[in-house]
Amino acid sequence: MKLIPYKLSILCFVLLISSSANTQEFQGKAYYFSKTTMDMSRFNRGGQMSEQQKKQIEARMKSWLEKTYILTFDKEESIFKEDEKLSSPVNGRGSSFFGSSFSPGAQYKNIKSRTFIQDQEFFGKQFLIKEDMQPLEWKMGTETKQIGQYMCFKATAKKVSTEIDMSPPKRGNNKRNSDSFNVKDSTNLKEIIKEDETPKMVDVIAWYTPQIPVSQGPSEYWGLPGLILEVSAGNTVMLCSKIVINPKEKTEIEAPKKGQVVTKREYNEIITKKMEEFRGNRGRSGGRPGGGR
Repeated sequence: MKLIPYKLSILCFVLLISSSANTQEFQGKAYYFSKTTMDMSRFNRGGQMSEQQKKQIEARMKSWLEKTYILTFDKEESIFKEDEKLSSPVNGRGSSFFGSSFSPGAQYKNIKSRTFIQDQEFFGKQFLIKEDMQPLEWKMGTETKQIGQYMCFKATAKKVSTEIDMSPPKRGNNKRNSDSFNVKDSTNLKEIIKEDETPKMVDVIAWYTPQIPVSQGPSEYWGLPGLILEVSAGNTVMLCSKIVINPKEKTEIEAPKKGQVVTKREYNEIITKKMEEFRGNRGRSGGRPGGGR
């Protein structure tokens, strides 16, 4: 009997959204804090790095690993991008070099046409990463928890990891090491990618609220009967901190249009090849920019 008031509140909320959609275009904004953890031991070759040096690297990478995003959504479309007010690098240094090229750009989703488009800049060149949205096989759970004023339900899934490990390569001759970027021993990048066809699977845990009945979520996540307020996958967690329904000032949700169109796999190949060239250049210059002049 205790569930009846909760079910009634959900019904009222759905009716409220439905009625408001008849008089004005429904739109919402959700603010997310994203935190990614990194295994610092990969930077500590030979155990020569002191604790102070580790902390210095962590401090420099903090603005790259901790970010705030805004998801603007309606019933069919959404755009997920970094909060511009908080995206500027500290003192113009630190993660600015990596942040502009390796942080994800604006991500557009259309759940009706199943279209995903990501606007991505990589070392001065603009790309449009386009994919057909494939729904995750969500397993709906009965576990609940409160996030802010919203009751959320748990759902889990597995997905293929499409991310590239940006940590330094491990030493050794194993060209197929999945934790490594060390592809300099081969002249054919696609051969290495083809050799390692076993996909890396990532566990996904999401918390969604039926009180906001839209099938949207942060980044690439969607497909649940309610807005996803928290999601963890791999070493990244995204948590919603604020929601605004029908803000006074509407934001136009537009798909990015400028850039070279590539798939996620093709884009990862481009990054890998560029990093291979970058490491080769550093090796020839003795590890110092400008050839050690």
